[in-house]
Amino acid sequence: MRHGEKAFLKIAAEAAFLAGKLLLRRYGKLKQSQIQVKSRHDFVTEVDCESQRLIISTIQKYFPDHHFYAEEGEKESMPDHGVLWVIDPLDGTANYIHRFPLFSISIGVLVDGKPRTGVIYDPVHREMFTAQKGKGAFLNGKRISVAKTKALEDALMATGIPFRARDRFEEYMASFRRISLASAGMRRGGSAALDLAYVACGRLDGFWELDLALWDIAAGALLIEEAGGRVTDVWGGKEHWVRGDILAANSFVHEELLRITSKCLIKRKGCCEAVPSRTQRSRKGA
Repeated sequence: MRHGEKAFLKIAAEAAFLAGKLLLRRYGKLKQSQIQVKSRHDFVTEVDCESQRLIISTIQKYFPDHHFYAEEGEKESMPDHGVLWVIDPLDGTANYIHRFPLFSISIGVLVDGKPRTGVIYDPVHREMFTAQKGKGAFLNGKRISVAKTKALEDALMATGIPFRARDRFEEYMASFRRISLASAGMRRGGSAALDLAYVACGRLDGFWELDLALWDIAAGALLIEEAGGRVTDVWGGKEHWVRGDILAANSFVHEELLRITSKCLIKRKGCCEAVPSRTQRSRKGA
């Protein structure tokens, strides 16, 4: 393991736990004035911002020179080298606003542009999902693995509606229809990070979504890979890190899903970038 990476996991888990305590303290107490609409179906609350500040300040106590790429606030580029913390301080904001108890904190650590550490914390159910590259995936310290489901017809699937990519809605619905009819069932939880964590621990057999951001997938994709699963874009490549179009499952189910998504979904050059433009400079802190 590279120097310091064991500490990355410890501090990421600490920061996620503290943020989770904050989210629970404020849960069900938001006023309408504390909620802003970023775009259609996309919200931010004062709690999102407080959680993000708490996470970053916790990490900076130990790693003051590291870089951060987080959901709320000004977006800047990823550095090509060094350590980058990728943070979603509240994944499932709409659920949180409506007191629907399915939301999470997601923290991924990239070293020289490669995912090395991932933490997803569900404070409601006190579930801490953790992974390190080459070290396996864990739930509350117990090793986890993806489901052993051999066929899509037996698979419980999850997805998210691509509200940011309205021009892709019809093709997405074509994939939704075919996968729904071919699988054992469909779930739409509202927290992509938790959906990915649930694939990693075998509660779900597969997941696909379009137009996600890096903070949505940085931790969860690593969790699934370390749990023995397969993660690609919806055409079988590795551009999910760039485009935000992701397909995740065990190898058996993934193969069947890919036959559907690769036919239904149109690959557009340069669309749905999960990673910000490198023409901007990255920042330290927030």
